[in-house]
Amino acid sequence: MQPKQDSQPSWITRCCAAVLLLGQAWLHFVQGKTHYRQILEHMVTVGPGSIYPVLLVNLFAGMIFTIQTARELARFDAVSAVGGAFALAFCRELAPILTASIIAGQVGSAFAAEIGAMQVTEQIDALYLLKTDPIDYLVLPRMIACCLMLPVVNILGLVVGISGGVVAAAYFYNMTPETFLESVRSFLAISDLLVVLLKGFIFGALIATIGCSWGLTTTRGVKEIGKSATAAVVTTWVAIFMIDFLISVAIFEHPIV
Repeated sequence: MQPKQDSQPSWITRCCAAVLLLGQAWLHFVQGKTHYRQILEHMVTVGPGSIYPVLLVNLFAGMIFTIQTARELARFDAVSAVGGAFALAFCRELAPILTASIIAGQVGSAFAAEIGAMQVTEQIDALYLLKTDPIDYLVLPRMIACCLMLPVVNILGLVVGISGGVVAAAYFYNMTPETFLESVRSFLAISDLLVVLLKGFIFGALIATIGCSWGLTTTRGVKEIGKSATAAVVTTWVAIFMIDFLISVAIFEHPIV
């Protein structure tokens, strides 16, 4: 089979296709059209297969954030409040964004490359000939896996980030773990953890949808596969920050009690 040589769609066209793909995928999910074996395989990829870079980044980000925050608070003799500042910024915003960005780079790019390779070599057309819908077989399992695993990975990254903050505060500023954690607890509510889980679910849907959509719209041969994977990651990062901004505005305008 010869690779397709169609013109590459524009970024706007691909974004519109991604929105349509998201709607189609969830419609198929409601109709019960999914392959559970593929879901389990992709859950392993998104979760255990990506956990180590997520934990390392959150660990060092937590330590860096604690050091920088405590240094500024020390000028006002308020080092004991560093845990609260940590909870407000790192736990609510930074940890979910870091986790989603790493998963987007590792998993989202893989989705775009895998499906893009299938598209340019006409394996997607072969699925249609076998009366298999690519959305049911390729897109929906990846989307469900990301939506299920991102909240779990978010919580694990959050725990490791807090542990890094505890270590940094104890080593550099002689703050006891009890003091740091009590400050975190006083500022971090259960509703904040629910928001972290919600962000993980939404970011997971974004990563899977954009990665799969960019793969399905890959054309002009195998040289475009790498470009599609890169474009999918960049687009996912932009979408993550935009959605995170909208969620933050909604929470501050209408706080969750």
